[in-house]
Amino acid sequence: MRLLVDEYQIDWEKAWHVTESTFGYTNHTLLPEALEKWPLPMFGSLLPRHLEIIYEINRRFLEQVRVRYPGDNQRCSRMSLIDEKGERYVRMAHLASVAVMRSTEWQNFTANC
Repeated sequence: MRLLVDEYQIDWEKAWHVTESTFGYTNHTLLPEALEKWPLPMFGSLLPRHLEIIYEINRRFLEQVRVRYPGDNQRCSRMSLIDEKGERYVRMAHLASVAVMRSTEWQNFTANC
């Protein structure tokens, strides 16, 4: 996303479509030990532009969650790309899942969170 948006000046929607198409595979199993989380302060200091993009992806994703599940703030918290409990983290598996979702995966992901 960063390269497409920043370096190639592709608009967000088209860049997101390319990202979804490029990473369009399904992780059938996400084991707890594979659920990598990066501390937000570290992520932001090392990759500030990437974090801005993740925030925007998260904002757009949570808009969809709120439309589908109005008033379910707990679900939004569980599904957010940013873990807000205690020290804040970027949830890398959530990010990967959001980037590859199609309608079937969306239903499975939202039903299980």
